[in-house]
Order: sequence, then structure tokens, then C-alpha cells
Amino acid sequence: MADLQAVSDDSFQTEVAQSAVPVLIDFWAPWCGPCRTIGPIVEELAGEYAGRLKVVKMNVDDNPKTPAQFGVRGIPNLILLKGGQVQEQIVGAVPKAKLVQAIDKVLA
Repeated sequence: MADLQAVSDDSFQTEVAQSAVPVLIDFWAPWCGPCRTIGPIVEELAGEYAGRLKVVKMNVDDNPKTPAQFGVRGIPNLILLKGGQVQEQIVGAVPKAKLVQAIDKVLA
């Protein structure tokens, strides 16, 4: 199991925007069924891309500011950032292959 870090509105700038490596942020909520479906896939990816990609989760109920900043309207919502800039945004519980494709594109 990979080290999946939870981030908040307060820690977002330091942990995500200023990260030296690309970041996959999973916007989710505990009551969201599709979020629970995709959660284990996100954890797998954190392990598979360890050292090359930082993977974090943000509970949208507890942290409304950051999701609003990124225009998050539906969850799960996964955003890939590189240098603090959005590279890819994937909404919904998608197959792992689609996430791998997006991550590989950003890491290339």
C-alpha cells in the first residue's frame, strides 16, 4: 500500500502547487459511491508511480475552497498538475487504463 496523503485547503499550496513532481489529486467525499470504487485504483497508482508522481486526496466536504478554485462540480474528480498547472482532468469512476494513459502523458 502506497503512502496516500490527504491534503486540505491550508496545505494545498505547499503540498501540491509547489511540488517538485507532478501531482494527481483525487477530489472525493466519504458518501460518494463512485469515489469509493475508484479509491483502490488511485492507491495502486500511488504505489506504481512512487517517486515520479505524488498522489493526494482531498475531501470536498471539509475543504470547499480548493475544489471551487478548480471548478470541481462532480466527484470523483481527478486532476493531474505539473508545475502547479492543470494538465489533465478526469471526472467520474473511470477504468485504471484511462488514468494510466493520462498519467503517462503528463510524465512523458
